[in-house]
Amino acid sequence: MDQFTFHDMTLTWLDGGLNYLDGGTMFGPVPKILWSKRYDVNESNLIELTAHPILIRYQNKNILIDTGLGNDKLSDKMKRNLGIVEESSVAKELNELGLQPEDIDIILMTHMHNDHAAGLTKWQGQELVSVFQNAEIFTSQVEWDEMREPNIRSKNTYWKENWEPIQHQVKPFQKRITIMPGIEMVHTGGHSNGHSIIKLTQNDETILHMGDLMPTHAHSNPLWVLAYDDYPMDSIAAKEKLMEEGLKGNYWYSFYHDAVYRLVKWDETGKNIVGAVERSNYSHEKDR
Repeated sequence: MDQFTFHDMTLTWLDGGLNYLDGGTMFGPVPKILWSKRYDVNESNLIELTAHPILIRYQNKNILIDTGLGNDKLSDKMKRNLGIVEESSVAKELNELGLQPEDIDIILMTHMHNDHAAGLTKWQGQELVSVFQNAEIFTSQVEWDEMREPNIRSKNTYWKENWEPIQHQVKPFQKRITIMPGIEMVHTGGHSNGHSIIKLTQNDETILHMGDLMPTHAHSNPLWVLAYDDYPMDSIAAKEKLMEEGLKGNYWYSFYHDAVYRLVKWDETGKNIVGAVERSNYSHEKDR
């Protein structure tokens, strides 16, 4: 497990699953000749993507950012269509850290798409139950409303299996919320209407966890949006603002889907990486 000490916070990336998706969908309108220079792609046009929640240990609290792909909730056909080669090992890795799912106090959901929210619930016999039974679960009010009443597009990824068992734990917020000193969630919209980013601040240093506004380091250009984005112009506006703020402030950026980097820091131009924490087990495989 990769870890990063951020002053009083310890960040640990947990294995919530791994999949290979069509590179064109992840880079939307950007030609392959451009994005393939920045992110590895195999001969089938597939790129490696993680679904790795971040465990934050801070002020005697155990906090998760998103929850991974879960286990035993997808049919073989769904796994094939989503390119899933590994499901979640979050519970196992928590155990290796001396924790159980019941020890998680807070969960910060950037949004509630299946690849981020499926790890919230699990099968217990014939019943779906909450995995993190003692956690408060934060997501934006917009996201929470749409998850329960999805539109014709979003119903394909907002599944009742991921929200019905945990609805009593959810704490929706409007626009922005300070969860604890140094931990803030900010509603951005864009990828989904209720999408949020997470801002970690310690001793005048900041990490921005970008969720699916910037799923990998290769998406730092505000115009490089996903075909999956429901509101791409909102994604562009939010990324422009956050990149301007972060580059001026010398922020770190962290990622959920990036197969290469856990954290990146760019120079003021946004073109050159000046600091990075790499994923320790990235294989650079192109032959899948």
